[in-house]
Amino acid sequence: MPRWLLPESIADVLPAEARAIEELRRRLLDLYRSYGYEMVMPPLLEHLESLLTGSAHDLELRTFKLVDQLSGRTLGLRPDMTPQVARIDAHLLNRQGVVRLCYCGPVLHARAAGIFATREPLQIGAEIYGHAGPEADLEMVDLMATSLQQAGVRSVRLDLCHAALVPALLAMNTPEAVARVDEAELYQLLRHKDLPGLQRLVMPLAAESREALLALPRLYGAIGPSAAMSGGRDCLARAREDLPALPAVTAALDELARLAHSPLWLRHPGVELSADLADLRGYRYHSGLTFSAYVEGMPNAVARGGRYDDVGRAFGRTRAATGFSLELRELASLQRSADLPGAVLAPWSDDAGLAQTVADLRASGEIVVRALPGHEQEQQEFACDRELVCEGGVWRVRAL
Repeated sequence: MPRWLLPESIADVLPAEARAIEELRRRLLDLYRSYGYEMVMPPLLEHLESLLTGSAHDLELRTFKLVDQLSGRTLGLRPDMTPQVARIDAHLLNRQGVVRLCYCGPVLHARAAGIFATREPLQIGAEIYGHAGPEADLEMVDLMATSLQQAGVRSVRLDLCHAALVPALLAMNTPEAVARVDEAELYQLLRHKDLPGLQRLVMPLAAESREALLALPRLYGAIGPSAAMSGGRDCLARAREDLPALPAVTAALDELARLAHSPLWLRHPGVELSADLADLRGYRYHSGLTFSAYVEGMPNAVARGGRYDDVGRAFGRTRAATGFSLELRELASLQRSADLPGAVLAPWSDDAGLAQTVADLRASGEIVVRALPGHEQEQQEFACDRELVCEGGVWRVRAL
């Protein structure tokens, strides 16, 4: 095997792409700071039991594991940063009231999350802790939509779901009947909209519960203003007819409807709102509203988020929490190719005046490339459209 060959679904980032990623990272972190978010930087690896505590067990199969040569304990390379940020909020900061945190860094997946997905995503995101009301969910969705705008995405489909629906429908049954249904398989069949498999699995359940679970894969489509614009029937209206009017089900649909009809969408006209009530990823992780953002030409969601109020419980402090994360590399690839930045070409010389002129230009924001002897005509990423020349003992910038 060639020494330069990388593992499957792992790739180098070359100069033009790296520049686009880094510029987008800076814009997004500045955006989050303008909203009042503080940045944290969790470590790349932790003790496995800490990394996969509680709800994070959903990620166990995607976690690389290794043995610490110092302690002999098993460590994990983080597959997601949200559990780490929840640990920081609960155990290290330990503040009262609302805390807004953001982060950016690489995560590693033992298995790729989807077709064509990298196993080394660069994850960026934001979290709000300490507020259980819908206002925090609205801020998260607004900030995520603004992040996509910052990345140049003008058209996005936002799928909404709610993690409380299936537990409410299962609670209609006796514990003995629920025990006969494999929970993991149930959620997998719902996500895949596998009606024949789902029909077989839910046979032990009561008729009303069974019919409601079979209805979930069919409950997808436009909601809110998007439904009105398309002339179709609102998916949430259909859900109220097809699902039993249990208090938890009604509350979940009310939360989805409030978000769908929020005035915030007037600021995001490029967002098409839809519901997919079987999109139940992270069912051990999320506790309420969830959302996924899709853009044309990308097979996987470019952003995911939702409410996860129980994540901090394992760290000794249950906190209301909601947030989102984006895959920065995929998002950067959606941007239009930027023009190469103009630069100033400077000759190589020990002249003190030249050195000072170059320093002054760089301090003012200019890119100045010193041409090494014998390489003056070589091409590079930066297009030199000007040059430094000495006129009468003074170094001046001249157009090429």
